[in-house]
Amino acid sequence: MAENSTLDFEPQVGLGTMGIDDPDSIATAIELGYRHLDTAQIYENERVVGEGIERADAPREDLSLATKVWADNLAYDDVLSSTEASLDKLGVEYLDLLYVHRPIDTYDPEETLAAFDELYADGRIRGVGVSNFSVAEVAEAREILDAPLLANQVEMHPFYRQEELLADARRHDYALVAYSPLAQGKVFDQPEIQSVAAKYDATAAQVSLAWLAGKESVVPIPRSSSETHLQQNLAALDLSLDAEAVAEIEAIEREQKLFE
Repeated sequence: MAENSTLDFEPQVGLGTMGIDDPDSIATAIELGYRHLDTAQIYENERVVGEGIERADAPREDLSLATKVWADNLAYDDVLSSTEASLDKLGVEYLDLLYVHRPIDTYDPEETLAAFDELYADGRIRGVGVSNFSVAEVAEAREILDAPLLANQVEMHPFYRQEELLADARRHDYALVAYSPLAQGKVFDQPEIQSVAAKYDATAAQVSLAWLAGKESVVPIPRSSSETHLQQNLAALDLSLDAEAVAEIEAIEREQKLFE
């Protein structure tokens, strides 16, 4: 098991790209200051993301680029071949982070993670991520891998807080990358979040992102293709919530998991 190395998640709001089909949206995000870009084989937009990177005026080494191997590509040979296809579509020589998208279907910890180790040893990936893993599944992966396990990407928002996984991430020095950080828009109508937003003259989205980004080891990756929303989401990093505001959000009596 390798010691973890650090992936550059700065600024600590990344860009989720599921559903984005315009390379200019990716290029705009990079020009605005996004540096952590997240895609996946199953999104079928790796080529779009790659074209956006090519159009943007930012050195490749300044970006943290991640994709995910889908559940039907997790056999040893399929991990290797599908990752090469992802690299080709993205137009890059290496990935900063390669995820196991879900521990289902063809996932076999020993076989799958051996392929990830090979990609790491060959310099094709800089670190391994897992996604939608439980604490026990993360622990198993961490014990098998020689490569550093840098992240677990999971659903996380004010209605689904992932306290157990967050404690584990802090204990073992990996990031919890939060997808659907705005709960698919459900945070917009939550009274407590609206109250905090009014206090700070901010949007509900900014409050939710600031709440997440303010937590040690958490990196939210909101999805947006609108330049206005891209700017607003990144500006959430300028919002520092006080203890009272954090307590108000964390007192919300609602738990809702959106994805199974």
